[in-house]
Amino acid sequence: MTRHRLYLAGPDVFRPDAAEHGRRLVALCSEHGFDAVFPLSDSLPQLPTPPALAAHIYRANVAHVDACDAVLANLDFFRGPEPDSGTCFEVGYAVARGKKVVGYVPEQGSFAARIAGRHPHALGQGGKDAQGWELEEFGLPLNLMLAVPCRIVVGDLRAALAAVREELAA
Repeated sequence: MTRHRLYLAGPDVFRPDAAEHGRRLVALCSEHGFDAVFPLSDSLPQLPTPPALAAHIYRANVAHVDACDAVLANLDFFRGPEPDSGTCFEVGYAVARGKKVVGYVPEQGSFAARIAGRHPHALGQGGKDAQGWELEEFGLPLNLMLAVPCRIVVGDLRAALAAVREELAA
């Protein structure tokens, strides 16, 4: 049986225990029959400037997505009522490359309901945010540009692993 390779996208790389957490995620994927790549699995080279290191990380992560069969994306809110922007890029890139993408969020509900539950300060009146901008509400758990092309599951990486198995079998 072929073991599919998965790229683990998400803000998990910013956790204080990122390397250890990544090892746990990769081990969980292995237990479920997948080979996984966590972005911090490679040691970072010593480069002369922060922009040079940033460019290296970008190229490495794009290469990882290219080398994987699917992407599992932690699309929980990060630093506010939206997913991590780097993760959103990786999702879009993977979709453009024809990869299966499964995102996961921790709770049920539409995007607006999820914001109301966890970031009520971000809401205004009458379907607007606190700055008076329209609040997207299509009954989807995230912005439509994530929720339409990706399968979004409620739960954690385990739930996403079950969903990606179905997606890859289809």
